[in-house]
This record gives sequence, C-alpha cells and structure tokens, in this order.
Amino acid sequence: MNKLEQLKSMTTVVADTGDLSAVQSFQPEDATTNPSLVLKAAQLPAYQHLVSEAKSWAKAQGGDANQIMENTCDYLAVTIGKEILSAIPGRISTEVDSRLSFNTEATVARAQRIIELYAQQGISKDRVLIKIASTWEGIQAGRILEQQGINCNLTLLFSFAQAVACAQAGVYLISPFVGRILDWYKKANNVDAYPAAEDPGVVSVTRIFNYYKQHGYATIVMGASFRNTGEIEQLAGCDRLTISPDLMQQLAQDTGNLPQVLNSALANSEDSKLDLDEAGFRWLHNEDAMATEKLAEGIRNFTRDQEKLEAMLAS
Repeated sequence: MNKLEQLKSMTTVVADTGDLSAVQSFQPEDATTNPSLVLKAAQLPAYQHLVSEAKSWAKAQGGDANQIMENTCDYLAVTIGKEILSAIPGRISTEVDSRLSFNTEATVARAQRIIELYAQQGISKDRVLIKIASTWEGIQAGRILEQQGINCNLTLLFSFAQAVACAQAGVYLISPFVGRILDWYKKANNVDAYPAAEDPGVVSVTRIFNYYKQHGYATIVMGASFRNTGEIEQLAGCDRLTISPDLMQQLAQDTGNLPQVLNSALANSEDSKLDLDEAGFRWLHNEDAMATEKLAEGIRNFTRDQEKLEAMLAS
C-alpha cells in the first residue's frame, strides 16, 4: 500500500478542499471548506451554475443589499457542500462568517441558518459540521449548538487553552493548525526547518491528542493546515487529518512504510486536567504569543477572502 492508503487504515482522512474533482480523486471520508476554499471553488468553471443559482435564490428572498449578499454566500457555501457530499460517505464542514467570531448569539443564529439551508437541499444535519473560530465566544457558541444537536468543528485552534476549553464545551471536533504554528516558529526563531518529530505544530497536536485521550474527552482531534508530508506522517494515528489534494497526491505516490505514531490506547499526558472559566481561558491563551497572533491573523485572513468572494459575487 502507498502511504495514503496506510494512513487511511489508522486515521480518518479528510479532504481540505472545495474542489469536487479533487475529492473524487482521493476518496476521503469527509471534507472541509473555509472562506478561502469557497472563494477558490467559486472561480472554477464547474461551479458557475451554482454561483448563478445562489444569486437568483438570494435575490428572491428579498432584503437590503447586505442581506442579499449574506444569503448569496451562505447558499453558495451550502450548495458547494452538497456537491462535495455527493462524493464522500461522511461529513462536510461549512464555516460561519469569520466576522462573527466574537459574537456568540450571531454565530449560533448563522449556524442554525446554514443547517436550515442544508435541510432545504435534502441534507440532514448529521452530515454537516459547522466551523467556528476558536475564540471564547466561538467556543461558547459551539457549546450551545452541540446542546441543540448541531455538531461543530472549532477551527483556527493554536493554543492548549483553546483545546481545553473546546473539550469542556463538548464540541464534536477541533482543527488544530499544524502548518501555521510551524510558520510562526520558523520566523520567530529564524530557522528554515525543524525535524518532523520536533515540528512545533506536530508537538502541539500530539500534546492535545494525549490530553484528550488521557482524560476521557470525546472531542475528535483533526490536525489541519499541513506544510509537508513529514508533519502528516508524525501524526499518523490521530483521530482525523484534513489534507490538501497536493499533499494527498504526494502520500499516494510514496510506497514507503508508514508507522503509527499516535495511539489513543497508549496516550499518556503530562498535563493534569484543567477547568477553565473565561478569565482562565483568556489568561492562558494570552500567555501563548504564537496562538494569540495566529488566531487574530487567521480571522483577518478569512475575512479578507470573504470580502473578495463578496466583491466577486457583486460584480
């Protein structure tokens, strides 16, 4: 077996793309999207009919220009999600507007509407994960939505504090960003690379995985945002990994042996179980310079891509 096939035997592989053809090529279990990926997908010729459909639908709903654009974007994300679901057996992750990252009530309302739009497309909520940035407000929105039976994917996760708070909130899944952590440490320490086993992103996800398993949390750990296959290989055995088509292709072309590195049955965390309230969360997260910078940057970047999508749709 190639390394992609070996990885699938120990980890649920998720496609990190909005491109249906890529999903069909690699046959992952699940798929994830975000504003950046929806923007790329919306420019593909194969999706132009969905763009037109979204515009027409939103216009028919009425409202002012802002409401029409909001409806257009949500409808487009949902119809792209529906297309991808036709090619996978599992779930699609669809993201709430990143501009709501610090508003719990608005995040909950937007998530409910996304689920409603999927239902109108004949897609049940058990095939959808709502992606929300892992701010304190976003994590609390996740808590509320989970209590309503709407499963969530807490994204832009960089700190141990975020991971602890997500587990306490009972969210379905977290997406710690491996590659972006590596980016920060390379720049901060002025180094070109780290050995795969010492990659700061790999170390972070390994710590979170072991903490969850040691303390009996059901929240799924899904490593995300990879820069190279070495990071992926060092997390073989993680609950899930969401991987770009380029890196899946590299794994599929490699016939070397892929050992399992993470194992829930053997997990041994050095971290005692924490109980974080809001003040405790904010302090612990604030102590991590990398995490505070990358969370803020991630929200800004997703927002810029959301704005680009809206400008494209408006034109």
